[in-house]
Amino acid sequence: MAALADEDPGVRAAALGAILRSGALSGALLQAGLRDPDVAVRRRACRIAARTDLALDALVERLDDAEDTVVEEACAACGERADLTATGVIRLAELATDHTDALVREAAVAALGSLAGEGRVGELGLEPRIIEVVVAAADDVAAVRRRVAVATAAFDDPRVDDVLTRLAGDRDLQVRQIAEDLRSPDDVTGDVTDDATEDPATRPSPVRIRPRRRDADDPAP
Repeated sequence: MAALADEDPGVRAAALGAILRSGALSGALLQAGLRDPDVAVRRRACRIAARTDLALDALVERLDDAEDTVVEEACAACGERADLTATGVIRLAELATDHTDALVREAAVAALGSLAGEGRVGELGLEPRIIEVVVAAADDVAAVRRRVAVATAAFDDPRVDDVLTRLAGDRDLQVRQIAEDLRSPDDVTGDVTDDATEDPATRPSPVRIRPRRRDADDPAP
């Protein structure tokens, strides 16, 4: 535990990961990491918070961090938290719409799609608002549009279906591929395919998205 108070931020960041692996991580320790003065420690703490049910309030605070790379990690972590509050979801929606860093907007859209897919957005009664955000984000840069295409799978709404159809004709190859992979056979061909008789060779390949930005000094937890 003494390593968490070390003057070297690299030691403090490594200590958080070691304590997580040992099973001794507490909410207070993670909270301290999330509020650490060093950027790398806060990023590491965000990634650890994604794997626990600890320090939710401190994690949501990081959505307003002064450092964009921390905000990006916090968005990703919030997308993994089934206990995320309405306050956190709404802040993600604001970041997806208004943040100046495209990588933050991308991470926020991805988080909203993940939360919607797990039912958390619906549980909080926020689905109409989040659908509006996803629809608007379909006009963002290509990396964000890729996340939008994936996020559409979490919603059953005509506006989202229209967005997916539009993205299937996007100028970006990866956006088009993801949208086509996610569209139903009926949308693509006009014929309904029976899953039980579908030839596996004709099924779309899994959707893959490039990894988020990560600095060289930031090892995984």
